[in-house]
Amino acid sequence: MTVQPADGFSLAAEFPDPSHEQWQSLVEGVLRKSGKDVSGSAAEEALSTTVEDGLITRPLYTSRDDAPDAGLPGFAPFTRGSTPQGNAASGWGVRQRHTSTDPVRLNEALLGDLENGATSLWLTVGGSGGVPVTGLARALEGVHLDLAPLVLDAGDDLDAAATELLRLHEERGVPADAVRGGLGGDPLGQAARSGGEADLTSAVRWAKHCAAAFPGLRALTVDALPYHEAGGSAAQELGSSLATGVAYLRALTEAGLGVEDACAQLEFRYAATADQFLTIAKLRAARRLWARVAEVCGAPEAGAQRQHAVTSPVMMTRRDPWVNMLRTTLACLGAGVGGADAVTVLPFDHALGLPDAFARRIARNTSTILLEESHLARVIDPAGGSWYVERLTDELAEAAWAFFREIERDGGQAAALASGLVAERIAATWAARSKDLARRKEPITGVSEFPHLAERTVEREPVPSAVTRGGGLPVVRRDEAFEALRARSDAHLAATGARPRVFLAALGPAAAHTARASFAANLFQAGGIETVHDPVQVDASSAAAALRAAGTDVVCLCSSDALYAEHAGEVAEALAAAGARRVYLAGRPGAYAGVDAYVFAGCDVVSVLSSVLDRMGVA
Repeated sequence: MTVQPADGFSLAAEFPDPSHEQWQSLVEGVLRKSGKDVSGSAAEEALSTTVEDGLITRPLYTSRDDAPDAGLPGFAPFTRGSTPQGNAASGWGVRQRHTSTDPVRLNEALLGDLENGATSLWLTVGGSGGVPVTGLARALEGVHLDLAPLVLDAGDDLDAAATELLRLHEERGVPADAVRGGLGGDPLGQAARSGGEADLTSAVRWAKHCAAAFPGLRALTVDALPYHEAGGSAAQELGSSLATGVAYLRALTEAGLGVEDACAQLEFRYAATADQFLTIAKLRAARRLWARVAEVCGAPEAGAQRQHAVTSPVMMTRRDPWVNMLRTTLACLGAGVGGADAVTVLPFDHALGLPDAFARRIARNTSTILLEESHLARVIDPAGGSWYVERLTDELAEAAWAFFREIERDGGQAAALASGLVAERIAATWAARSKDLARRKEPITGVSEFPHLAERTVEREPVPSAVTRGGGLPVVRRDEAFEALRARSDAHLAATGARPRVFLAALGPAAAHTARASFAANLFQAGGIETVHDPVQVDASSAAAALRAAGTDVVCLCSSDALYAEHAGEVAEALAAAGARRVYLAGRPGAYAGVDAYVFAGCDVVSVLSSVLDRMGVA
């Protein structure tokens, strides 16, 4: 039986309406218990977190957290979506990426993707890393070009690839007004990757041709991935894309296109990360910022940005790659909720080489599940109205606009790339983030946290050489410092038949030492160092025999502060006398005799692990 409330009756009527100040008072009480004597707004600030770009995430958002009016979906400033129905009409496009030099294998993969959920294709063409232009016809055999839009990534082979693609459309009888997709011209993105100069001549020529003859085909891609892959923040990614888009607008309008036609030739590509709220805010802020550019150019209705989101390559790990499935699911969720028009989910083995059929299937099905089973696209801008998301969108837009203006003051995107301004700012951001990664303030599951030393290596065919980048902005990954440590351990295992080891000397009962023993095991294993915790506990009399049985001369003491005060010194000295060359203690630094170094939450784990491997002679 369903009980309906009586007219005028509110289920919350008997509960008092709490004030912000009352909530702060409760926070003060909790903080006092943890030793922090703060009150009022300071109590709230104590629970706030400063993230990249100087943005601050607060513990509570209310109607007092103002943000500019986001408008309505499909209307300027397009924060809530580029079209009135958003993704609620048919969901976002599922765009599969393909990098293969073999037209026959590529054809099999393309047909398999299209038969199983992909709605558009992203192809690397030309050079030594993509399918040859002469093999494009074979690769696209059986592909209905009027139903499956193609987006090219042709680099220097833009002219030849675009010519061949349009020839195939004509040969197969696809009407000019039915041609969809993009030619992928992005000379500034190429310059960012290669370090060379950007030549916009060819891209501008194709944009004029598409505007005149193929209204549904976009010639240019404003690709923000080079800046994301170099370690840039969300604001730097947005600011760089904005500067690139403005540079293309200038070139296109100088070549004779109107602002509306010029805007229609651009598609913007952004990274989607496992930080789903930041991804949502980034895509919403990107639309708002581009709408502002269009407004300044005198064409506010042309500011509806076309967005292609790609799950972040930076977040993909080589160790425990299966966890990447979870990361890409969160990233895809953020991209979909954020209003991306098309989403590419990179396969979980992307960081290892060319993906296999299973990895591509999981990538496709990630979008399918979120669309068909989670129904994420049934609501327009589902995050809209959230005080947190609206405020984060506004703050991120302001930070991105500031970086965009800095680039413009330097002469525009091409000049800022040539002068090193963009590289310098991004390098500083990555350096700060690398410190957080090394200290595990930004954890990497399966790598810096909860590593699995016994996992079976996943091997894949290498990516064609031209797809890797060099000469311009660097390519970084969150796991790179820990991957280098694990590689040293792997080499040691291959050479000696065993991994480097650390003996965990636990003092006292399990209740006293388990937490820190688990912490120490997790920390050392992140560097590929095996931990030996046998016997379960030791004292000064048993430490020497336990060390000899462990087969190592590096030790970490694990216990409570109280037991450290009583026994750490004597056990450490007994271990040193038995041959221990290095004695660590899991806990904050103190004055314990015989202890050489300390490992604790917030320490530089990469530095510690590198030092341990050095002392063990692991090359």
